[in-house]
Amino acid sequence: MSSISTPEIFRIRISSSAHLGSSGFPTSCSGNSPTPRSTSLRSCGPILPGVTLERRSATTSGGNAVSGASRRPERREITTHVAGDLGRRVAVAGVGIPLGVGLIYLGGWTLTVAVGLLAVVGTRETYGLARARNWRPFEWAGLALAAGLILAAGVQGSYQAWAPSALALIILVVFGSLAGAVFRRGPEGDPLLAVGTTLLGVGYAALPLAFAVFLRELPEQMAGMPVSGWSATHLLMFPLVVTWLGDTFAYFTGKHLGRRKLIPSVSPKKTVAGSVGGIAGAALGAALFAFLFLGPDAVHTLPIPIAALLGAVLGAVAQVGDLAESVLKREAGVKDSGTLLPGHGGVLDRFDAIYFTLPLTYLAFPFLLI
Repeated sequence: MSSISTPEIFRIRISSSAHLGSSGFPTSCSGNSPTPRSTSLRSCGPILPGVTLERRSATTSGGNAVSGASRRPERREITTHVAGDLGRRVAVAGVGIPLGVGLIYLGGWTLTVAVGLLAVVGTRETYGLARARNWRPFEWAGLALAAGLILAAGVQGSYQAWAPSALALIILVVFGSLAGAVFRRGPEGDPLLAVGTTLLGVGYAALPLAFAVFLRELPEQMAGMPVSGWSATHLLMFPLVVTWLGDTFAYFTGKHLGRRKLIPSVSPKKTVAGSVGGIAGAALGAALFAFLFLGPDAVHTLPIPIAALLGAVLGAVAQVGDLAESVLKREAGVKDSGTLLPGHGGVLDRFDAIYFTLPLTYLAFPFLLI
Protein backbone atom coordinates (compact mmCIF):
# COMPACT_ATOMS: atom_id res chain seq x y z
CA MET A 1 0.00 0.00 0.00
CA SER A 2 1.26 3.54 -0.80
CA SER A 3 0.07 6.85 0.59
CA ILE A 4 0.06 10.45 -0.57
CA SER A 5 0.72 13.13 2.06
CA THR A 6 -1.91 15.85 2.25
CA PRO A 7 -2.89 18.57 4.71
CA GLU A 8 -4.05 17.22 8.04
CA ILE A 9 -7.78 17.67 7.33
CA PHE A 10 -7.66 15.15 4.47
CA ARG A 11 -6.10 11.76 4.12
CA ILE A 12 -5.83 10.04 0.73
CA ARG A 13 -5.41 6.31 0.65
CA ILE A 14 -4.65 4.50 -2.59
CA SER A 15 -5.25 0.80 -2.69
CA SER A 16 -3.58 -1.02 -5.51
CA SER A 17 -6.12 -3.82 -5.26
CA ALA A 18 -9.22 -1.59 -5.41
CA HIS A 19 -11.33 -1.36 -8.54
CA LEU A 20 -14.21 0.76 -9.72
CA GLY A 21 -17.45 -0.10 -7.95
CA SER A 22 -15.77 -2.47 -5.58
CA SER A 23 -17.61 -3.13 -2.37
CA GLY A 24 -14.28 -2.97 -0.62
CA PHE A 25 -14.29 0.88 -0.65
CA PRO A 26 -14.37 2.23 2.89
CA THR A 27 -16.82 4.95 1.84
CA SER A 28 -20.05 4.65 -0.15
CA CYS A 29 -23.48 6.27 -0.28
CA SER A 30 -24.85 3.93 2.31
CA GLY A 31 -21.71 2.88 4.11
CA ASN A 32 -20.32 4.18 7.38
CA SER A 33 -16.78 4.95 8.33
CA PRO A 34 -15.15 1.67 9.30
CA THR A 35 -13.28 3.27 12.21
CA PRO A 36 -14.53 5.56 14.94
CA ARG A 37 -11.43 7.72 14.55
CA SER A 38 -12.47 9.45 11.33
CA THR A 39 -15.53 10.51 9.41
CA SER A 40 -15.60 9.92 5.68
CA LEU A 41 -16.76 12.38 3.09
CA ARG A 42 -20.09 11.16 1.78
CA SER A 43 -20.37 10.53 -1.95
CA CYS A 44 -22.55 8.57 -4.36
CA GLY A 45 -19.73 6.37 -5.41
CA PRO A 46 -16.01 6.13 -5.49
CA ILE A 47 -14.24 9.33 -6.54
CA LEU A 48 -11.16 7.62 -7.94
CA PRO A 49 -10.40 3.94 -8.20
CA GLY A 50 -8.70 2.84 -5.01
CA VAL A 51 -8.76 6.37 -3.53
CA THR A 52 -10.59 7.30 -0.36
CA LEU A 53 -10.80 10.89 0.96
CA GLU A 54 -11.19 11.07 4.72
CA ARG A 55 -11.57 14.11 6.97
CA ARG A 56 -10.11 14.05 10.41
CA SER A 57 -12.83 14.28 13.05
CA ALA A 58 -12.69 17.08 15.61
CA THR A 59 -13.10 14.48 18.33
CA THR A 60 -10.44 12.07 17.14
CA SER A 61 -7.56 11.15 19.34
CA GLY A 62 -5.27 12.84 16.86
CA GLY A 63 -7.19 16.09 17.11
CA ASN A 64 -7.27 15.90 20.86
CA ALA A 65 -3.55 15.30 20.88
CA VAL A 66 -3.04 18.65 19.21
CA SER A 67 -5.53 20.65 21.22
CA GLY A 68 -5.22 19.09 24.62
CA ALA A 69 -3.02 16.15 25.40
CA SER A 70 0.07 17.48 23.65
CA ARG A 71 -0.23 20.79 25.47
CA ARG A 72 -0.47 19.25 28.91
CA PRO A 73 2.94 17.57 28.72
CA GLU A 74 4.36 20.89 27.51
CA ARG A 75 2.94 22.70 30.54
CA ARG A 76 4.10 19.88 32.75
CA GLU A 77 7.58 20.10 31.25
CA ILE A 78 7.77 23.86 31.86
CA THR A 79 6.58 23.46 35.45
CA THR A 80 9.09 20.67 36.05
CA HIS A 81 11.88 22.79 34.55
CA VAL A 82 11.03 25.78 36.76
CA ALA A 83 10.81 23.60 39.87
CA GLY A 84 14.09 21.92 39.01
CA ASP A 85 15.81 25.25 38.40
CA LEU A 86 14.53 26.61 41.72
CA GLY A 87 15.70 23.47 43.47
CA ARG A 88 19.19 23.85 42.02
CA ARG A 89 19.30 27.52 43.06
CA VAL A 90 18.29 26.64 46.62
CA ALA A 91 20.83 23.81 46.77
CA VAL A 92 23.68 26.02 45.55
CA ALA A 93 22.69 28.79 47.97
CA GLY A 94 22.45 26.28 50.81
CA VAL A 95 26.06 25.28 50.22
CA GLY A 96 27.47 28.60 49.03
CA ILE A 97 26.20 30.90 51.79
CA PRO A 98 27.63 28.92 54.75
CA LEU A 99 30.85 28.36 52.79
CA GLY A 100 31.17 32.07 52.05
CA VAL A 101 30.49 33.06 55.65
CA GLY A 102 33.08 30.55 56.82
CA LEU A 103 35.70 31.89 54.42
CA ILE A 104 35.02 35.46 55.54
CA TYR A 105 35.28 34.42 59.19
CA LEU A 106 38.64 32.71 58.61
CA GLY A 107 40.02 35.60 56.56
CA GLY A 108 43.74 35.65 55.78
CA TRP A 109 45.09 33.52 52.97
CA THR A 110 42.07 31.22 53.05
CA LEU A 111 39.85 34.10 51.96
CA THR A 112 42.48 35.50 49.58
CA VAL A 113 42.86 32.23 47.66
CA ALA A 114 39.08 31.80 47.40
CA VAL A 115 38.66 35.36 46.12
CA GLY A 116 41.53 34.79 43.68
CA LEU A 117 39.77 31.75 42.22
CA LEU A 118 36.56 33.75 41.78
CA ALA A 119 38.54 36.51 40.08
CA VAL A 120 40.16 34.10 37.62
CA VAL A 121 36.88 32.35 36.78
CA GLY A 122 35.02 35.64 36.39
CA THR A 123 37.75 37.03 34.12
CA ARG A 124 37.64 33.90 32.02
CA GLU A 125 33.85 34.20 31.69
CA THR A 126 34.28 37.78 30.48
CA TYR A 127 36.69 36.54 27.84
CA GLY A 128 34.08 33.94 26.90
CA LEU A 129 31.65 36.77 26.14
CA ALA A 130 34.33 38.36 23.97
CA ARG A 131 34.96 35.10 22.11
CA ALA A 132 31.24 34.87 21.36
CA ARG A 133 31.80 38.03 19.28
CA ASN A 134 34.89 36.50 17.65
CA TRP A 135 37.19 38.77 19.65
CA ARG A 136 40.43 37.24 20.87
CA PRO A 137 41.80 38.68 24.10
CA PHE A 138 45.23 37.68 25.37
CA GLU A 139 43.61 35.28 27.76
CA TRP A 140 46.56 33.87 29.66
CA ALA A 141 48.01 37.31 30.29
CA GLY A 142 44.66 38.50 31.63
CA LEU A 143 44.16 35.47 33.86
CA ALA A 144 47.67 35.84 35.28
CA LEU A 145 46.97 39.52 36.00
CA ALA A 146 43.67 38.65 37.71
CA ALA A 147 45.37 36.17 40.02
CA GLY A 148 48.31 38.52 40.61
CA LEU A 149 46.10 41.43 41.68
CA ILE A 150 44.31 39.36 44.32
CA LEU A 151 47.49 37.75 45.61
CA ALA A 152 49.09 41.18 45.87
CA ALA A 153 46.08 42.36 47.87
CA GLY A 154 46.59 39.46 50.27
CA VAL A 155 50.26 40.31 50.67
CA GLN A 156 49.82 44.07 51.07
CA GLY A 157 46.59 44.00 53.11
CA SER A 158 45.51 47.56 52.37
CA TYR A 159 44.59 49.56 49.32
CA GLN A 160 47.30 52.16 49.94
CA ALA A 161 50.07 49.55 50.00
CA TRP A 162 48.56 47.52 47.16
CA ALA A 163 47.96 50.30 44.62
CA PRO A 164 51.60 50.68 43.41
CA SER A 165 51.97 46.92 42.94
CA ALA A 166 48.64 46.71 41.12
CA LEU A 167 49.58 49.56 38.81
CA ALA A 168 52.90 47.90 37.99
CA LEU A 169 51.18 44.60 37.15
CA ILE A 170 48.60 46.32 34.94
CA ILE A 171 51.28 48.24 33.02
CA LEU A 172 53.26 45.02 32.55
CA VAL A 173 50.25 43.25 31.03
CA VAL A 174 49.39 46.23 28.81
CA PHE A 175 52.89 46.32 27.34
CA GLY A 176 53.03 42.54 27.09
CA SER A 177 49.70 42.41 25.26
CA LEU A 178 50.79 45.13 22.85
CA ALA A 179 53.99 43.22 22.17
CA GLY A 180 51.95 40.12 21.46
CA ALA A 181 49.75 42.10 19.09
CA VAL A 182 52.83 43.31 17.20
CA PHE A 183 54.83 40.11 16.95
CA ARG A 184 52.16 37.39 16.92
CA ARG A 185 48.95 38.79 15.43
CA GLY A 186 49.66 41.92 13.45
CA PRO A 187 47.07 44.51 12.42
CA GLU A 188 44.70 41.86 11.08
CA GLY A 189 44.48 40.38 14.59
CA ASP A 190 42.36 43.30 15.89
CA PRO A 191 44.95 44.57 18.38
CA LEU A 192 42.68 47.27 19.81
CA LEU A 193 39.96 44.74 20.60
CA ALA A 194 42.46 42.18 21.87
CA VAL A 195 44.23 44.48 24.31
CA GLY A 196 41.04 46.29 25.31
CA THR A 197 39.08 43.14 26.15
CA THR A 198 42.08 41.70 27.98
CA LEU A 199 42.10 44.66 30.36
CA LEU A 200 38.30 44.86 30.56
CA GLY A 201 38.07 41.30 31.81
CA VAL A 202 40.51 42.01 34.64
CA GLY A 203 39.19 45.46 35.49
CA TYR A 204 35.61 44.23 35.59
CA ALA A 205 35.76 40.78 37.17
CA ALA A 206 39.00 40.71 39.19
CA LEU A 207 40.12 44.13 40.39
CA PRO A 208 36.91 44.92 42.36
CA LEU A 209 37.22 41.66 44.30
CA ALA A 210 40.50 42.85 45.80
CA PHE A 211 38.37 45.14 47.96
CA ALA A 212 36.88 42.07 49.64
CA VAL A 213 40.34 41.38 51.05
CA PHE A 214 40.75 45.03 52.08
CA LEU A 215 37.35 45.17 53.80
CA ARG A 216 38.23 42.06 55.81
CA GLU A 217 41.41 43.75 57.05
CA LEU A 218 39.88 47.21 57.51
CA PRO A 219 38.59 46.78 61.12
CA GLU A 220 42.09 46.14 62.46
CA GLN A 221 43.58 48.97 60.42
CA MET A 222 41.00 51.50 61.58
CA ALA A 223 41.02 50.34 65.20
CA GLY A 224 44.80 50.21 65.37
CA MET A 225 44.62 46.93 67.26
CA PRO A 226 43.82 43.27 66.56
CA VAL A 227 40.16 42.57 65.89
CA SER A 228 39.09 38.93 65.90
CA GLY A 229 35.94 36.85 65.71
CA TRP A 230 32.76 38.02 64.07
CA SER A 231 33.63 41.67 64.68
CA ALA A 232 36.28 41.36 61.99
CA THR A 233 33.72 40.19 59.44
CA HIS A 234 31.09 42.92 59.78
CA LEU A 235 32.57 45.48 57.39
CA LEU A 236 32.85 42.91 54.59
CA MET A 237 29.49 41.35 55.33
CA PHE A 238 27.76 44.74 55.13
CA PRO A 239 27.91 45.25 51.32
CA LEU A 240 27.23 41.57 50.66
CA VAL A 241 24.08 41.48 52.80
CA VAL A 242 22.84 44.85 51.57
CA THR A 243 23.34 43.89 47.92
CA TRP A 244 21.58 40.57 48.39
CA LEU A 245 18.61 42.12 50.20
CA GLY A 246 18.31 44.82 47.56
CA ASP A 247 18.29 42.21 44.81
CA THR A 248 15.67 40.16 46.68
CA PHE A 249 13.39 43.14 47.26
CA ALA A 250 13.78 44.17 43.62
CA TYR A 251 12.75 40.71 42.44
CA PHE A 252 9.57 40.44 44.51
CA THR A 253 8.54 44.07 44.05
CA GLY A 254 8.99 43.84 40.32
CA LYS A 255 7.17 40.52 40.15
CA HIS A 256 4.05 41.73 41.97
CA LEU A 257 3.98 45.47 41.22
CA GLY A 258 6.11 45.89 38.13
CA ARG A 259 4.38 47.32 35.06
CA ARG A 260 6.65 49.86 33.42
CA LYS A 261 9.92 48.45 32.11
CA LEU A 262 13.15 50.02 33.29
CA ILE A 263 15.45 49.57 30.27
CA PRO A 264 13.83 46.87 28.11
CA SER A 265 16.54 46.99 25.44
CA VAL A 266 19.07 45.87 28.06
CA SER A 267 17.01 43.76 30.48
CA PRO A 268 13.39 43.14 29.42
CA LYS A 269 12.30 41.77 32.81
CA LYS A 270 13.47 44.61 35.03
CA THR A 271 10.84 47.19 35.98
CA VAL A 272 10.78 50.65 37.52
CA ALA A 273 8.87 49.29 40.51
CA GLY A 274 11.49 46.60 40.98
CA SER A 275 14.25 49.18 40.87
CA VAL A 276 12.57 51.34 43.51
CA GLY A 277 11.87 48.28 45.64
CA GLY A 278 15.50 47.22 45.38
CA ILE A 279 16.77 50.59 46.57
CA ALA A 280 14.27 50.62 49.45
CA GLY A 281 15.17 47.05 50.41
CA ALA A 282 18.88 47.85 50.39
CA ALA A 283 18.31 50.92 52.59
CA LEU A 284 16.20 48.91 55.03
CA GLY A 285 18.72 46.08 55.10
CA ALA A 286 21.60 48.47 55.73
CA ALA A 287 19.78 50.14 58.61
CA LEU A 288 18.94 46.76 60.15
CA PHE A 289 22.51 45.51 59.75
CA ALA A 290 23.88 48.66 61.40
CA PHE A 291 21.41 48.30 64.27
CA LEU A 292 22.39 44.66 64.89
CA PHE A 293 26.14 44.65 64.24
CA LEU A 294 27.47 48.22 63.98
CA GLY A 295 25.84 49.78 67.02
CA PRO A 296 27.43 51.75 69.88
CA ASP A 297 28.88 48.61 71.47
CA ALA A 298 30.62 47.44 68.28
CA VAL A 299 34.25 48.04 67.38
CA HIS A 300 33.03 50.45 64.71
CA THR A 301 29.72 52.29 64.74
CA LEU A 302 27.64 53.25 61.73
CA PRO A 303 24.69 55.53 62.62
CA ILE A 304 21.42 54.09 61.38
CA PRO A 305 20.36 57.10 59.24
CA ILE A 306 23.77 57.14 57.55
CA ALA A 307 23.60 53.37 57.08
CA ALA A 308 20.20 53.70 55.40
CA LEU A 309 21.52 56.40 53.07
CA LEU A 310 24.58 54.33 52.20
CA GLY A 311 22.35 51.31 51.65
CA ALA A 312 20.17 53.24 49.21
CA VAL A 313 23.25 54.32 47.25
CA LEU A 314 24.56 50.75 47.21
CA GLY A 315 21.15 49.51 46.06
CA ALA A 316 21.20 51.88 43.10
CA VAL A 317 24.81 51.11 42.21
CA ALA A 318 24.13 47.38 42.45
CA GLN A 319 21.45 47.70 39.79
CA VAL A 320 23.92 49.45 37.50
CA GLY A 321 26.23 46.48 37.98
CA ASP A 322 23.42 44.08 37.17
CA LEU A 323 22.49 46.01 34.04
CA ALA A 324 26.14 46.27 32.99
CA GLU A 325 26.46 42.50 32.90
CA SER A 326 23.13 42.24 31.09
CA VAL A 327 24.30 44.52 28.30
CA LEU A 328 27.52 42.53 27.91
CA LYS A 329 25.60 39.25 27.70
CA ARG A 330 23.10 40.74 25.27
CA GLU A 331 25.88 41.86 22.97
CA ALA A 332 27.44 38.40 23.18
CA GLY A 333 24.05 36.76 22.56
CA VAL A 334 24.12 34.48 25.62
CA LYS A 335 21.72 33.97 28.52
CA ASP A 336 24.27 33.16 31.23
CA SER A 337 27.94 33.97 31.53
CA GLY A 338 28.76 30.41 32.57
CA THR A 339 27.50 27.17 34.10
CA LEU A 340 29.62 26.92 37.24
CA LEU A 341 26.70 27.57 39.61
CA PRO A 342 23.65 25.45 38.67
CA GLY A 343 20.49 27.52 38.63
CA HIS A 344 22.48 30.75 38.94
CA GLY A 345 24.68 30.69 35.84
CA GLY A 346 28.28 31.77 36.16
CA VAL A 347 30.38 33.84 38.52
CA LEU A 348 29.51 37.04 36.64
CA ASP A 349 25.80 36.28 37.00
CA ARG A 350 26.14 35.93 40.76
CA PHE A 351 28.65 38.72 41.50
CA ASP A 352 27.76 41.36 38.89
CA ALA A 353 26.33 43.73 41.51
CA ILE A 354 29.02 42.92 44.09
CA TYR A 355 31.69 44.12 41.66
CA PHE A 356 30.22 47.61 41.99
CA THR A 357 29.31 47.70 45.69
CA LEU A 358 32.55 46.35 47.20
CA PRO A 359 34.86 49.20 46.09
CA LEU A 360 32.26 51.86 46.91
CA THR A 361 31.76 50.49 50.42
CA TYR A 362 35.49 50.40 51.06
CA LEU A 363 35.91 53.99 49.91
CA ALA A 364 32.93 55.21 51.97
CA PHE A 365 33.57 53.50 55.31
CA PRO A 366 36.55 55.59 56.47
CA PHE A 367 34.39 58.71 56.19
CA LEU A 368 31.21 57.25 57.72
CA LEU A 369 32.29 54.92 60.52
CA ILE A 370 32.65 56.27 64.03
